Amino acid sequence: MTLPVALSGSDVIGQAKTGTGKTLGFGLPLLERVTVPADVEAGRAEPGELTDTPQALVVVPTRELCTQVTNDLLTAGKVRNVRVTAIYGGRAYEPQVEALRKGVDVVVGTPGRLLDLAGQKKLNLSHVKALVLDEADEMLDLGFLPDVEKIIQLLPVRRQTMLFSATMPGAVIGLARRYMSQPTHIRATAPDDQGATVANITQRVYRAHSLDKPELVARMLQAEGRGLAMIFCRTKRTAADIADQLARRGFASGAVHGDLGQGAREQALRAFRNGKVDVLVCTDVAARGIDVEGVTHVINYQTPEDEKTYLHRIGRTGRAGATGTAVTLVDWDDIPRWQLINKALDLNFNDPAETYSTSPHLFEELGIPAGTKGVLPRAERTRAGLAAEELEDLGEPGGRGARAKAADRSESPARTRTPRQRRRTRGGASVEAQAAVTASAPATAEGTAEETAEAPRTPRRRRRTRVGGSAAAVAAATEAPAAEAPAAETPATGTTAGEPAAPRRRRTRTKAAQPETATEAPATAAPATGTGTGTEATAGEPAAPRRRRTRTKATQPEA
Repeated sequence: MTLPVALSGSDVIGQAKTGTGKTLGFGLPLLERVTVPADVEAGRAEPGELTDTPQALVVVPTRELCTQVTNDLLTAGKVRNVRVTAIYGGRAYEPQVEALRKGVDVVVGTPGRLLDLAGQKKLNLSHVKALVLDEADEMLDLGFLPDVEKIIQLLPVRRQTMLFSATMPGAVIGLARRYMSQPTHIRATAPDDQGATVANITQRVYRAHSLDKPELVARMLQAEGRGLAMIFCRTKRTAADIADQLARRGFASGAVHGDLGQGAREQALRAFRNGKVDVLVCTDVAARGIDVEGVTHVINYQTPEDEKTYLHRIGRTGRAGATGTAVTLVDWDDIPRWQLINKALDLNFNDPAETYSTSPHLFEELGIPAGTKGVLPRAERTRAGLAAEELEDLGEPGGRGARAKAADRSESPARTRTPRQRRRTRGGASVEAQAAVTASAPATAEGTAEETAEAPRTPRRRRRTRVGGSAAAVAAATEAPAAEAPAAETPATGTTAGEPAAPRRRRTRTKAAQPETATEAPATAAPATGTGTGTEATAGEPAAPRRRRTRTKATQPEA
């Protein structure tokens, strides 16, 4: 229904159930509007019509859908050698910029990266002849609609615009009215198809307890005739947890959710398509447009948010005329939400049956063999698993892949320079130099140089300096011999003139040590009595320092 209208160049709004071939519905007219060298050789176009800038643009909401649409368009345009490039986030800029520089005919991308490259002048949208908005309602739900409007404003005014989606909310209709010119609304339904869901999908709804759900799912996955299975969760944490639990139970499982890097997400999808993994646990990021052949079971581990999400989830099975089974597990808290979905889609599961992993009707309705347990027997573990699929290093922004880092380490040259070592210093000089000076010094009265060098170092003590001079000057004045000057008594302190000045009292509880040079004073000194201060001292003895508690600072005698 879409092809004749779209090939004529008219704007189209296409609405059909998921799995009915919307990608080629807009893909074939898109490829026909692109001018390639093969058209010039066949005489269908002039050489001046060729350009290296994009001639068609497809905007999709998710990265996984972007890669899928790109592969479908490459397959359809293989004969005419149409250049199709995927532009999406989560991987390095450089390969995408290089592909745009070499020339491209059709660009398939997500809104964020498209706006980014267009803002950097790396993506030229001035020659776009056709624009396609795929899964427009999902872009509305994800908040991409303002970005889509900015992209549309960068395009030429005269163009063909096509909008495709399984559901068509009011905001999407408003977008179509603003940016489309007399669009033809095509709604494709089969005459005998009743309701919004696909008729060849068998739907089952059970009321299940959250603690019993892992065991319940493990037994469902052992049903007769099961091929590939997809399990949908509402949260990223739940998806990662269920994937790990199923892997421990022996199932070949993979996960696709927003917390994973783009390389890990694409690895899981490739392994699922190639059959190395037969259970894919994912969030709603994989519920839109993902087409994998052989999916027989879809399990809603958690109740979807609304009826649109439910339709897209179960639409991963029963595609292109095949049959499938969709099982929804509803928790007690989610009964009101499920009843709203049931009413909106006109289903017959308003009150789901209470079901546990041992319930007989579960085994009967899903075809599970009797006696099946929640662990896959070792004889049936024939899949290669997620580890068998190579993890591609996409150069994700914000950090490089582990493989690239390992390659850098292996390719780096061996270290030739000795690493710098920190040396201990003492007072600005190295410890080794001080040890050498001490070893070469002559022996003193206290011991030989060897004993001095080998003696343990006493801990360094901080000295408080006086206002009038440094600590070195105070120490020199203290060690001066008393015989250099005649003994004279100082009235203020009662000490002789040849004796050192009393050191300033330190604020410690230990008594100040008396200088030893005072004992070597000449014996001929006459005894003297101190006057004026009340303390007595002889010429051969130093006067004890007076312990004053005043805050005034004593003046220093000139040496």
